[in-house]
Amino acid sequence: MYNMTESCPTIKVLAVDDEENILRALQRLLMEEELELHTATSGEAGLAVLRELAGFGLIISDQRMPGMNGSEFLGRSRELAPDALRILLTGYSDVSATIDAINRGGAYRYITKPWNDEELVQTIRDAVRQYSLIAENQRLNEVVRQQNEELKEWNQNLKGRVLEQTTAIRQKNEELHGVLQKVKENYNAIIGAFSGLVELQSGSRRQHSRNVAELSVNAARELGIKGDDLETIRIAALLHDIGEIGIPERILIMPPDTMNAEELREYQQHTIRGQMAIDAIEDLRPVGLLIRHHHENFDGHGFPDHLSGETIPLGSRIIAFADHIDKASEACSGDIAGQALARAGFVLGSHLDPSLNGVFRKVTKYTYFSMKDEKTEMMEVEVGLKDLQEGMLLSRDIYSGSGILLLSKGCVLDKIKLTAIKRNYQLDAPSHDVFVMVKR
Repeated sequence: MYNMTESCPTIKVLAVDDEENILRALQRLLMEEELELHTATSGEAGLAVLRELAGFGLIISDQRMPGMNGSEFLGRSRELAPDALRILLTGYSDVSATIDAINRGGAYRYITKPWNDEELVQTIRDAVRQYSLIAENQRLNEVVRQQNEELKEWNQNLKGRVLEQTTAIRQKNEELHGVLQKVKENYNAIIGAFSGLVELQSGSRRQHSRNVAELSVNAARELGIKGDDLETIRIAALLHDIGEIGIPERILIMPPDTMNAEELREYQQHTIRGQMAIDAIEDLRPVGLLIRHHHENFDGHGFPDHLSGETIPLGSRIIAFADHIDKASEACSGDIAGQALARAGFVLGSHLDPSLNGVFRKVTKYTYFSMKDEKTEMMEVEVGLKDLQEGMLLSRDIYSGSGILLLSKGCVLDKIKLTAIKRNYQLDAPSHDVFVMVKR
């Protein structure tokens, strides 16, 4: 026996026949089947049942009935129960009626009367199974449709959430970029402040650290040094003499060959002291290494570790060359670049790396400019604070009102430098504007 409750709800069956004994015979025959059987004695009565109750899965109808025959009833029943399967009970002689029932009523099977009980029950079971499969397929299709709708809605919501999260991430990134930019500006300001302290230590060379940094960076760029390595050289050049803080001015202005043993020992300690001064800041340790070795001579007779040749870090060799050029320029006039380079030429291979000579001959010429550029006429003009622009070249040092060096001549103004100048002018304004070089 087919048990409907194992897979789906009990199926409703409608049997229509004008002979009540036929209907009772069907009831007895299907008594043990798990079906919900309804009966009607005419086509009109059958339609009334279909209008009143929904969800019929199988309709069984006799063909020969007064008023409305089986073919017509089955055809009209399709409007009320379109998903139900239909079985026609017909006599042997009703071939044309059977064909009509199949065409009009969409009959699933037909059974000839008198029927064989087993054949009829099996046909009804097959029809119930077929309807159950169709109903289950429809149910699954509906589930899939609903799930697709839910998935579509979920995707839309997910898209919205992704857009919201993307917007939030972008905003956070912008905030983080702003914070990092501020940290970078503060970091550069602190480095500048340290450099200023070094320059205040030696009144005779107040712009020396910045000149060395400018020369070193220009030379490093010519050598293809970029990114963090370039920044390390820039900071090391700015702070290369930080270890001189605390050393008496009289020692700092003395040529090393005129110092006594104690004075020379104290002076030569400044590279180690410079390294130690910033060693507590982990990010500045590469800077400290360049500071330590910027007085190593190329021939190995420098200090503190007597390194020679390429065992001296490249950044230290660059800073040493720039340091020598700037110190030599203090005693020069007129063609400052040419004279400073000539003096450097005397110590190539002993103090300075000869492989850097070509690079420094190039960069020194546009760092230490004269009033005439090599290619175009230049003139010096005084520019008000509000008229300063990025890319302008300083022709004179900028000092605050109280005499603190803000920027050295030869600097090219960028956004950070402009911001620093404007802020310092608000805090400690000088008595004059800024002098820059422009084309005549």
